[in-house]
Amino acid sequence: MVAVALTPEFDSMAGALAYLYQRPDLERSGPTREARDQYKLDRMQALVERLGNPQDAVRTVHVAGTKGKGSTCEMTAAMLEGCGYTVGIYTSPHLSDVRERVRINRKLVSEVDFVRLAREVGRAAQALEAAHGPATFFELTTAMALVHFAQQAVDIAVIEVGLGGLLDCTNVIMPEVAAVATIGFDHMEVLGRTLVEIATQKGGIYKPGVPALAIQQGPEVLGALRACATRVGAPFQVVGEDLEFSFRMEYAGAGGVPQAYVQLSTPHSEYDFVPVPLVGEHQALNCGLALGIIDKLTERGFQCPPDRAVQGLATTRLAGRFELVQWSPRVLFDGAHNPESVKLLMRTVAQYASYDALVVVFGCAADKDARPMLEALAGAADKVIFTRASDNKRAADPHALYRMYQSLEGPMSMVEPSLPAAMELARRSSNLGDLMCVTGSFYVVGEARRWLGERLKSARR
Repeated sequence: MVAVALTPEFDSMAGALAYLYQRPDLERSGPTREARDQYKLDRMQALVERLGNPQDAVRTVHVAGTKGKGSTCEMTAAMLEGCGYTVGIYTSPHLSDVRERVRINRKLVSEVDFVRLAREVGRAAQALEAAHGPATFFELTTAMALVHFAQQAVDIAVIEVGLGGLLDCTNVIMPEVAAVATIGFDHMEVLGRTLVEIATQKGGIYKPGVPALAIQQGPEVLGALRACATRVGAPFQVVGEDLEFSFRMEYAGAGGVPQAYVQLSTPHSEYDFVPVPLVGEHQALNCGLALGIIDKLTERGFQCPPDRAVQGLATTRLAGRFELVQWSPRVLFDGAHNPESVKLLMRTVAQYASYDALVVVFGCAADKDARPMLEALAGAADKVIFTRASDNKRAADPHALYRMYQSLEGPMSMVEPSLPAAMELARRSSNLGDLMCVTGSFYVVGEARRWLGERLKSARR
């Protein structure tokens, strides 16, 4: 057993993880009063200054949103890589390995570099602790990513916002383009109770003179985002309104799986009938936003020929988002963790997957608005098994979820608090033609992926 590292003096991956995981962690603690007190930018600004302001040495793209920001980041990075650039990407959360958060040309940061970066950033944070308090897990990993990208002299880095935007610690960067994906209700205890309040936080990533993009959505959200851009003097455009954009769905014959195609036309770029690499109609909108980002980068001097960008786009992969694994029965992993995402997932499953019965393994965080999530499951699933991730302190009590689901008079359901046991129960409850869907939380999906990986390894031995 590895002792918890109270100071950043370690020389192994286990030591680095012990140090990082004993820091304050808003992802795991949830929207408590302590978490809200941690949601500020002054400590992160002091930290990067002590580290020599690595963010100023890196050209960046900044992406916020309630849902779709991870997909937009991955598609943007894939296109830039296809155009020949060395591309850093910083995303969260991770599924199986914390190093998934920090990648260059989609290759995980090495363990040696991760340990060195954690030690370097940890020492800087320790020197500031008396004046600013202890740095959070996310602040430390964000600073590690910025230092790594600067040291490796990447051509550009795509940075995903962690929470909100205005006060998120990624907001120390001055990007080439700032973009906001779809906004919905999530993290309301921190970001606000209305869509306008939430959008105002997300729009906090817009910077003076920097192209500000948004995806098409409700007028109150776009109005709030436009106001954020106007306030700081950022040129604001909406993909599908100010930038000519459209998409269509095509089906490959009777009973075929739909494929989305997008079109974007600007004075600098022409993308026509481009296949969307990720599954779901909503990914067409995210793809349009990513194409808009590439177009704005072209305006700012990047060489992004449409044919090479499209070739790169086709290589996009996104673990834990509509990730279908051929097993027996088939397993679908999706980290949908708010009402809008779960509704989209259930609709996408109906469109893109054929199955006899849908068996859902579900667990979510206690601070989520669970009822509309369960309503979406009740309208689509044939059986739901409620569980929780073992490594998430925020996890909702599966028995409470079960009782709420029962009040909705949903189809068959049961409780198995241990996630590995829930997966075994789902497997035993499923026939060959059924589909197991694991969702509700990235922690649930991550643990389930690790469980299945071990099962597949054992089967190959």
